[in-house]
Amino acid sequence: MENRIDSALGYQKADIVLRNAKYINVFTNELLDGDIAIKDGYFVGIGDYEGITEIDLKGNTVIPSFIDGHIHLESSIVSPYEFARATIPHGTTAVVADPHEIANVMGTDGIDYMLQSTEDMPLDVFLMLPSCVPAMPDDENGAVLTHHELVPYLREKRVLGLGEVMNCPAVLNKDFEMIEKLTSTLAYGKKIDGHAPGVRGKALNAYITAGVTSDHECTNLDEALEKLRKGMWVIIREGTAAKNLEALIRLFDEKYHFRCMTCTDDKHPGDLYHDGHMDYIIKKAVSLGANPILAIKTATINTAKHFGIDNVGAIGIGYKANFSIVDDIRALNILSVYKEGKEIYNKQTGLVPFEKPKVDKKLMLRINHTFNIKELKPSDFSIEKQDKYTVIGLHNKQITTEKIVTSDVSDCVMLAVAERHKGTGHIGKCYLSGYGLKKGAIATSIAHDAHNLIVAGKTEEDMAVAANCVRNNNGGFAIALDGKIIGELPLPLAGLMCDKSVEEVTEIMDNLHKTAAELGVNPEIDPFMTLGFVSLTVIPEIRLTTTGIVEV
Repeated sequence: MENRIDSALGYQKADIVLRNAKYINVFTNELLDGDIAIKDGYFVGIGDYEGITEIDLKGNTVIPSFIDGHIHLESSIVSPYEFARATIPHGTTAVVADPHEIANVMGTDGIDYMLQSTEDMPLDVFLMLPSCVPAMPDDENGAVLTHHELVPYLREKRVLGLGEVMNCPAVLNKDFEMIEKLTSTLAYGKKIDGHAPGVRGKALNAYITAGVTSDHECTNLDEALEKLRKGMWVIIREGTAAKNLEALIRLFDEKYHFRCMTCTDDKHPGDLYHDGHMDYIIKKAVSLGANPILAIKTATINTAKHFGIDNVGAIGIGYKANFSIVDDIRALNILSVYKEGKEIYNKQTGLVPFEKPKVDKKLMLRINHTFNIKELKPSDFSIEKQDKYTVIGLHNKQITTEKIVTSDVSDCVMLAVAERHKGTGHIGKCYLSGYGLKKGAIATSIAHDAHNLIVAGKTEEDMAVAANCVRNNNGGFAIALDGKIIGELPLPLAGLMCDKSVEEVTEIMDNLHKTAAELGVNPEIDPFMTLGFVSLTVIPEIRLTTTGIVEV
């Protein structure tokens, strides 16, 4: 600290001085000019300074590096190391991750994996503890996490609180276990994330009273404004499956933005590789009319402030020098990225290499073997003929669904969810509308949040082939046609992720998406992520689980 004070006073040279710079001041919402001094990884001055290294920015702009306010790293389908490689070049140096996907498969082993596999990377990974494992009491997932298992993790510095509280009825009904999780988190002075689609009025009042401070499930402005007016933070989500940015664009206005954050929630590798990460959200918001400075604040200082991440999120004195250099705050062309004053990415020379964190060998062995399900037969997927069928109807670009009762299922596909953790043999079946598949079958082990084996198809034979491919690979995606596999991606890490590079996975996924489209899948949806949400029992209106249809 003494050296930083001396550099701030000008008694000794700064490590770095950024000359001829513009910078965003997130405290006053201004774009300002000034030379910026950095010492020991912190900003120590803006003004007349000398540096050991001086970099002429030639009028380019310094912005705080981005923080994703809510994400499941598992949704990137690659390891956390590969996720970091994919997002740092887009100006992200921190994420707030909820590992409830892997925790639903492996319990505390999943949390341990996320902590170990993200240690000491140039991307800071903070965790919110999974609050609902299982998501709902009747889900057949791989583990149960009570407050007894979670409380020890609240002592971890990188654990910021309790993750999205999806089981809203448990809060409103004052369920003992849920109340214990909430009160334990508050006792440690940490945050509680919400997940409350459609929760309004007195139910919302009670939910907030329980200590929940944020929500990322708003799909319309009216709901978002009610939550803001009642003191919640709204996290504006724009991911692969759920895209709420356009509907909530007014939240970037001067009167609302300071209580808003941005997040991806779930983001597939192809979208990261082709479109970007938080920079994509900010650019899209600006294209829809948002003030770029206010939009950038939702992905920087606002997120840091809400979660209590100290000294990050601003180009400000005493803040960590986590920043990006861009050519323009609207175009957000990332020229370089710095973490604590050290360049970790340069557009000309690429990403600075960093070591992959080590994970305990026994833990890795368990992560690579999480399937316990018998080989499946075509007859396992047969649906009895009925006068009327209850059908799950998809909504374009949303993860909500609707209940349809009809006698005509000719335009639908068969849907099945098979339990894969404990060998119960349970398989729930129904019809799905709006998916668009005309032939073949598609299967995945990413089936939120219990992550059982889910398969949609036009014939029982292809459904069995696709499902058994996923089973034999210990997880992943598979597409079958005429009794043969025509596309696959093994995901052996808990059935959710793989060790391949982002570039490799993107190429494979691009081919799988192309194949799915050729089989008729609705081009407006992601064929795998959309399918994976059809079993998520905490999103309205109707879902399919291993034991059958559930009305939410």
